Amino acid sequence: MTATPAHSPAPWTAEPQTAVLVLADGTVIKGRGIGATGTVESEVCFNTALTGYQEILTDPSYLGQIVTFTFPHIGNIGANDEDIEDLTPAARRGAVGAIFKADVTDPSNYRSVQHLDAWLKARGIVGMTGIDTRALTAWIRENGAPNAVIAHDSRGEFDIDALKDKARQWHGLLDLDLAKEATSGQSSRWSEKPWAWDKSYETVGDDATGPHIVAIDYGVKRNILRLLTGLGARITLVPATTEAEDILALAPDGIFLSNGPGDPAATGAYAVPTIRKLMESNIPIFGICLGHQMLALALGGKTVKMHQGHHGANHPVKDFTTGKVEIVSMNHGFAVDTQSLPEGVEETHISLFDGTNCGLAVKGKPVFSVQHHPEASPGPQDSHYLFRRFMDMVEAHQAKQAAEPA
Repeated sequence: MTATPAHSPAPWTAEPQTAVLVLADGTVIKGRGIGATGTVESEVCFNTALTGYQEILTDPSYLGQIVTFTFPHIGNIGANDEDIEDLTPAARRGAVGAIFKADVTDPSNYRSVQHLDAWLKARGIVGMTGIDTRALTAWIRENGAPNAVIAHDSRGEFDIDALKDKARQWHGLLDLDLAKEATSGQSSRWSEKPWAWDKSYETVGDDATGPHIVAIDYGVKRNILRLLTGLGARITLVPATTEAEDILALAPDGIFLSNGPGDPAATGAYAVPTIRKLMESNIPIFGICLGHQMLALALGGKTVKMHQGHHGANHPVKDFTTGKVEIVSMNHGFAVDTQSLPEGVEETHISLFDGTNCGLAVKGKPVFSVQHHPEASPGPQDSHYLFRRFMDMVEAHQAKQAAEPA
């Protein structure tokens, strides 16, 4: 399906026209503005999840992207202070733009503390409603995730030619290191445990004695850390650029490579040498999403930019180690090239949508990673076993260390 050209009002146009999305090929899509006013250059993707819009828009892996929601009714449960994934909500470290089909209604949910429009404004997310998101999604499926500009002006005054130039000239995500923008600025302790219906988020004290996990923060999601804490881990977060020697000086029992935004090859310029040194220590390593991709690079593999990426909560993935199929959450625009994986690296998971790589393990070493997000709950807990798998490796490593003579 081809997009409707700028001179034709259907099916894109909505009245009044206070927002516009301009694609790099010159396509102009008009709608109603919501959220922050202003102009942002970015890449446009679509997400097929039915729920979790706050988690999606605050996922640091979406930094530098405009998210089109294929589910038509977004925002009707409002927004709250708990369903966010980035560590620093005061800074914009998630999606920069959002596109919805239906106008956002007043919230109706006992956990809501804010209208989505006000929440978007507070986070600086430029949004638009009232467009045919199915047509836009079909366009992306056919043509690939485009570079674009999203603009919101309360008066509906736009310099379309200037916006077209901005969209054409934006450099895109290829070769772009965004982990430095998404990462925490300093080392810190993590204490939150998984959410409980009657307790919200409990925390562990500084006197916790579980295995010590050092998590390298390339743009980590909160719920990943919560699930590890829920299994007894003591977690120290370190910035993306932390050197291997400084990580090992923290005496970790396990090392976690987090998710994050941007091109893994660009981030890998400084992350890959660190990961290689960490693998030499034989300390268990677990990676998710960007962490998975950079682990593959550290092992000698390659990554490639995908046509449209994987973004949603209905993705079937097969785990060859168990023979089971999981329904998982995905959010990535780059993928590991399976054919580039060297001998000694085993492919453990694949996408049943397109056969792309979704997991790997190093033979003879406690090192593995997955492309999807096992901390999310589309299955709802199909992939939580991966955290237990990692902690089992950590505990086995501890036992081995304890048995060795001093």
